[in-house]
Amino acid sequence: MTTSAYRLTDPISPYLALTRHFALVVQMARRDVAGRYRGSFAGLAWSFLNPLLVLVVYTFVFGVIFKSRWNAQTTNPFQYAVVLFAGLNINTFFSECANRATTLVIENTNFVKRVVFPLETLTWSTLGSGLFHLCVSTLVLLAISPWVMGHIPWTVVFFPVVVACFLPFVAGSVWLLASLGVYLRDLKQAVGIVSMALMFLAPILYPATLIPDRWRFALYFNPLTVIAEASQDVLVWGRLPRFDHLAAYAVIASLFAWFAFAWFERTRKGFADVV
Repeated sequence: MTTSAYRLTDPISPYLALTRHFALVVQMARRDVAGRYRGSFAGLAWSFLNPLLVLVVYTFVFGVIFKSRWNAQTTNPFQYAVVLFAGLNINTFFSECANRATTLVIENTNFVKRVVFPLETLTWSTLGSGLFHLCVSTLVLLAISPWVMGHIPWTVVFFPVVVACFLPFVAGSVWLLASLGVYLRDLKQAVGIVSMALMFLAPILYPATLIPDRWRFALYFNPLTVIAEASQDVLVWGRLPRFDHLAAYAVIASLFAWFAFAWFERTRKGFADVV
């Protein structure tokens, strides 16, 4: 698939790659998930065991040892771990996709050499794999919610809306990093540091109310803040997300995805010469 297959001036061009090659994206995402656990004793069961074990560790460390509380109104010592887990799932999804993006083209050199292969679908398959693990982690969170929170909030029905607003930003990040990663081989190390910094600079480990009012606005320059807070609201607290924040986020994220996709399509002509 060549660059001329898409009108880069069209804002929906990043999503045509998904609709035109949806079956291929699903197949590649399924292969990626299966390949990750191939050869292990538990196999695909690790996708459920990993988040479950992580949540158990968080619950023990923060609830039993540190006796952490998310706010003064929190009485259950295990609630902090659940709120933390809801935010960390968002960060984990982004970090997984971003770190894979830096070597995405290099690891698929055989596809780069094929002129007719739609390289842009590698981004969507990466997101598909990440979404699978995000869904599994969310199911684990919901499974433990009745024990910790006393119920599963009805607002979980809005979680797909939250994720849908996040997807354009993640897709754009993958397209941009995949392209830059071909030419900048040290990018993977830098992305790991940046993704960790984004986690600490978002209200994931702490509530936004801990930041003084005059500086709190700075949190929203972090692309994880709006989505992490919305995730905690709908999955843990039973509150509706801030739809005005999500709408603004979705618009900005879509513009970023459009730019990143155009950049990827413009630079892909040189991939074969470098890899």
